Amino acid sequence: MSSIDQSGRRLPPCSEEAERGVLGSALIESDKVIELCITKALSADSFYVPAHRLLFEQLLGMYQSARVVDLLTVGEDLKTGGRLDQAGGYAFLEGLIDSTPTSAHAEYYIDIVQQKHLLRKIISQAAEAIDHCYTDDDAEELLSRTEEAFFELSDKKTASSEDWKNVVYNTAGQIINGNILDNGVPTGFIDLDKQLRGLHNTDMIVLAARPSMGKTSLAMNIVENAALGRGGGKKYSVGVFSLEMSQEQLVRRMLYCKAGVPAWKDFFSETDQSKISSAADQLGKASIIVDDSAGLDVMDLRARARRMKRIHNVDLIVIDYLQLLADKRRSREGRQQETASISNSIKAMAKELKIPVLILSQLSRAPEQGGREGNKPRLSDLRDSGAIEQDADVVLLLQRPSYYNKELDAASGEDTLAVLDIAKHRNGPTGEVKMNFFREITRFEDRDTRHGVDGTAE
Repeated sequence: MSSIDQSGRRLPPCSEEAERGVLGSALIESDKVIELCITKALSADSFYVPAHRLLFEQLLGMYQSARVVDLLTVGEDLKTGGRLDQAGGYAFLEGLIDSTPTSAHAEYYIDIVQQKHLLRKIISQAAEAIDHCYTDDDAEELLSRTEEAFFELSDKKTASSEDWKNVVYNTAGQIINGNILDNGVPTGFIDLDKQLRGLHNTDMIVLAARPSMGKTSLAMNIVENAALGRGGGKKYSVGVFSLEMSQEQLVRRMLYCKAGVPAWKDFFSETDQSKISSAADQLGKASIIVDDSAGLDVMDLRARARRMKRIHNVDLIVIDYLQLLADKRRSREGRQQETASISNSIKAMAKELKIPVLILSQLSRAPEQGGREGNKPRLSDLRDSGAIEQDADVVLLLQRPSYYNKELDAASGEDTLAVLDIAKHRNGPTGEVKMNFFREITRFEDRDTRHGVDGTAE
């Protein structure tokens, strides 16, 4: 129940008793209590009463300067700085200790202070949103900004800092023990995971290719592998934004792919039907969330991604594909500026949600215009804007030699060869990864699972 002042107005949520409990505990056992406040990210702003805020700043400053913190030293320091009266005087300091018989309940007091502070921030953010509703015309952009602000409040509430020593030793242990994926979401492809060591939190990974190269197939294979635990055993929750295909089309493609049954068969045998049923049973248990809304504005996409993260706690987001996104804020500045803004927003989203974002992108026609050996794509072929290359942490360029050369030898497996060029890798090596692509079932596999690494059939 909210408190009412003499004029009938509701007072902001606060607990003066809990604030005094924190301060009294800190005066009784400064080292333990102030260290606990720092660990739980309690700040001076967390206190509602101005005198309490001032006193906590004083205690924190003295502790960080390695000075003795007790009733006498704090009082003398406040008096020297001319702030003793602002803090309530000696009588107030003595009253804090008298009203706090023990510091054993300090953590309980800290939690109450934090809860009240969070409530005040929610009220402040909501009031700001209400004000903007009367002055801003773009409702969708305002909604996105408001959701982002509330998401940040939630993120800060749950965030905690891990001890530096623990981080160092844990990371060293992973390296020594040969943890290939380094805690990244695995793609499920052995050679690719060896190079990338998984898809890492806050990273923007761009998968680019010319049309009909299989970039959507590869992306959905990665989605399937992550969701079903292929490549490490752990199953991940994956969010998919499909701007080109409907959810039903995606599911149909994934079922055929998982079952290993060509989609264009005229007749499905009992064996085929059994494979499809088995695939449906496995995929039905996977945590894959699909949003097939067409023509999304990037701010709307970010709002939907936040909801996916909040409701389903997704570990990876896949977007198919960048050129189908729009940014109404930059639409009048030309497609290049609009794409640059979209790319920047996607990278910001990956950092905000602290998950990897795999986004598909078209390439320009340059690889097909001749003059290049094997029609190999380059970073400069990323369509519409060089900002994509700049923002991306990883850029994967996909090509299939058989698409341009129909005479490649099927017996040697060259007709199934797909080359994934890691053209940019901010935190690791670049280079080519060879894979197999089986067009009849739209499935990518490791190169040595159906054919040897030298191209010979096994």
